[in-house]
Amino acid sequence: NGRILDLVLSISIINSSRIESSKNVREKGKKEEHLLFVFLVTLFLFCLIHTILPIMISETSNDTTTNALGHPKLIPKTPVPSDIKISQDIVKDVGLLSISDLAKQIGLADDEIIPWGIAKAKVPLSVRDRRKDCPDGHYVVVTGINPTPLGEGKSTTTIGLAQALGAVLGEKCFACIRQPSQGPTFGIKGGAAGGGYAQVVPMEEFNLHLTGDIHAVTAANNLLAAAIETRMFHESSQSDAALFKRLCPPSKGGFSPVMKRRLEKLGIDSNKQPEELTVDEQSRFARLDLDPDSITWQRVLDTCDRHLRKVSVGVGPKETTKPKEEGGPRVQHSRLTGFDITVASEVMAVLALARDLKDMRERLGNMVVGYSKNNVPITADDLGCGGALAVLMKDAIMPTLMQTVERTPVLVHAGPFANIATGNSSIVADEIALKMVGSNDVQKKGFVVTEAGFGADIGMEKCFNIKCRYSGLMPNCAVIVATVRALKMHGGGPPVKAGQPLPQEYQEENVALVSEGARSNLAQHIKNARKFNVNVVVAINQFKNDTPAEMKAIAEASMEAGAYSAVVSNHWAQGGTGAADLARAVKIACLASYSNENKFQFLYPLDRPIKDKIGIICSDIYGADEGVQYSDLALKQIESYENAGFGNLPICIAKTQYSFSCDPTRKGRPTGFSIRVREIRACVGAGFLYPICGDIMTIPGLPTRPGFYDVDINTETGEVLGLF
Repeated sequence: NGRILDLVLSISIINSSRIESSKNVREKGKKEEHLLFVFLVTLFLFCLIHTILPIMISETSNDTTTNALGHPKLIPKTPVPSDIKISQDIVKDVGLLSISDLAKQIGLADDEIIPWGIAKAKVPLSVRDRRKDCPDGHYVVVTGINPTPLGEGKSTTTIGLAQALGAVLGEKCFACIRQPSQGPTFGIKGGAAGGGYAQVVPMEEFNLHLTGDIHAVTAANNLLAAAIETRMFHESSQSDAALFKRLCPPSKGGFSPVMKRRLEKLGIDSNKQPEELTVDEQSRFARLDLDPDSITWQRVLDTCDRHLRKVSVGVGPKETTKPKEEGGPRVQHSRLTGFDITVASEVMAVLALARDLKDMRERLGNMVVGYSKNNVPITADDLGCGGALAVLMKDAIMPTLMQTVERTPVLVHAGPFANIATGNSSIVADEIALKMVGSNDVQKKGFVVTEAGFGADIGMEKCFNIKCRYSGLMPNCAVIVATVRALKMHGGGPPVKAGQPLPQEYQEENVALVSEGARSNLAQHIKNARKFNVNVVVAINQFKNDTPAEMKAIAEASMEAGAYSAVVSNHWAQGGTGAADLARAVKIACLASYSNENKFQFLYPLDRPIKDKIGIICSDIYGADEGVQYSDLALKQIESYENAGFGNLPICIAKTQYSFSCDPTRKGRPTGFSIRVREIRACVGAGFLYPICGDIMTIPGLPTRPGFYDVDINTETGEVLGLF
């Protein structure tokens, strides 16, 4: 613009000179008129160049070519292609922002990322620590109603909302989501990258392996399982003296660090050398004397496989020990155990709740696997395994940075299910993101949109009572995702089954069903969130067959139940633009939270007895008006945990995601039911007690036609086909 102005001024001077030379005989008044005319033309051109043209160029650019971040504006196609087609088209036709450029966009230095290929990078915790004095941004938790087996788009809404805040409104924003398990990816539900034009890309890399964190959890969990079996095996066939001699051979030069932890637990001087221990101290150190019936630790794998729920281990010909009676047959060292899916492992929960590497090391070492025959808790450190577990998990503690289809940042970390685990992404990912978008000016704070799994009765409740309790983070807003389809089901519609066509009720307008579902199921979730003093925005996730009258019914019921606002969002088909109204509503709700008289609060204090805390969740969140029933095993476990000093831990209930009750067929807001607790596991390292209720399984099965039927590879190009 400066060069253009110089040119215009030069032309004006030349014209003035010409006028002066050719008109020198004319009257002075005529000359002044010409000079005034030239000045006015010059002034007009100056204003045009410096004001009007830049505005026109800017508006044209913003409207048609670039988003608020300056990147190519998303151009959705109609009809909307498959998720994997969208992801691959974005990568090929538009291109990904390089991971280093993405890092620069969000304010990370070159040494604050560890690239992991071209599309993702690990983010070290030093990013948070360097910004420890920075204020946090707005904290938004996305949850939902009790879903159908098809899912209601909670992950999609999380991504769509983040795209709207960042790429449309120009706010600083991160999405924080969990790494998907390959169980659902190849089972019924598919991946968890979001969907349509609100997803993380490349979705193949997101859904398959990512940076190996889940595999690290699997390896760590199963190393500990192997340590349990082998310790019991060797203890059953060796004397205390022989055990001690093999555990502490002279060649090792003394006790290892993890052994010193056990010595300190036993009250033995850890500075002693092995040969300085008394015979009694050697025996106490060497023999754990695990009670096989008390062991709650199971093996895991990241696959849905119902046939591994109950297995026998130690049945091989080499897994036998000498008989106690001389001359008798060798004893088979076998026992009945089982598998969980990896995302239900306590190691995964530790990853999600740990604050740093040191904290993770302590939590891993403190994991209780069972009890001795004298009822003493046996931990991973007692088995000598805690340090090795931390080594396997050292890279997994760092979140993974990726991007959406609109080049907004995403932190992916941890992957616990909400129905059988804590159901939230990690504390450290949220903390890093909150520091990156923070500001001292409330009006300039950015947003962290974090997802809580399944319905608000489990994912949100665990986020607020466990994750927020350990992190100290307080949400400014809860977004509850609702769909016409799910609310028709909760309003009395026929069952929705994966792999089967939707009944006619779901394909045509039925305001009565929607209204009944909204005033029962959705309303209760809103009221539950309000018990924590959190503003609620209902996101009505629009599907193609939804009608204005149906969506209006949801909005009206939401406001009647106490929602701060209720907004239709069409991010699946339109990307961030389709969620712009939702983003504006969330921003208003967050700003309003700073003036709330009632601040965020927990549902229960930790010092209440275990049964009281379980009862509060079951009555206040689930609405179990007939109380809680406990099996004999569960009652025995409660007594054992309270005697061991674990009674002050928060509660993480495992139950079906499809209903407030333990019966997945009870829709809406059921009444006249109780919650049946069949067993309780103590996740002492992670920091919670884990009641398992109803018929919930900790490793899912596969349907007749799993998703893997559709997955293949183009052997010419290497492209993944059929992933969803």
